[in-house]
Amino acid sequence: MTTDNIDATDRSFLFVLGSSRPEGNSETLARAAAEQLPAGIPQRWVDLAKDPLPDFQDGRHEDGTWPVSEQEEELRRLTLEATDIVIVSPLYWYTVSANTKRYLDYWSGWLGVPGLDFKKRMAGRTLWGVTVMSEEDEVRADGLITALNHSAAYLGMRFGGVLLGNGSRPGQVRGDERAITRAKTFFEREAPLARFPAQEETGER
Repeated sequence: MTTDNIDATDRSFLFVLGSSRPEGNSETLARAAAEQLPAGIPQRWVDLAKDPLPDFQDGRHEDGTWPVSEQEEELRRLTLEATDIVIVSPLYWYTVSANTKRYLDYWSGWLGVPGLDFKKRMAGRTLWGVTVMSEEDEVRADGLITALNHSAAYLGMRFGGVLLGNGSRPGQVRGDERAITRAKTFFEREAPLARFPAQEETGER
């Protein structure tokens, strides 16, 4: 299944919280955006810090199978059920947090699961990002934005962009009026098919 022609009433959102602290600024901003979604659209929230995944071990080119935990199985199921996946991560060293990166690393493993067709099933779905950083210069989030865009492009997903906010101390993002204003319409924006830079230059789809 792809989401190329999914009606708004068929959408479902998975919010993946990647912060190492509960109720952080990125989560606060994400919830401000999620409040604007129509009431009929399901939302699921997963906190990677509360039940962390073990470090990913790539066994795609080894004999045997890697045991799948209940936690991984549940996260994989939720990922494949959602039409829209929202990566909610503070900006750590100019990219996503370790918890978030580990979750994305598991996508590599899911690509190789026989019969799962992970890449085909993810195609057409939409990837979004929400991040809050201590710097006011939003260019410093380019690494995080690039990582998410390229991940979406590889899987043939759409990319809705990243909602940016400023803050460091807990709750500080609430004072970022520009971010809160953006949050009110963030999920209304168009989410084009993600492309690598070379594809944009040549017009390749």
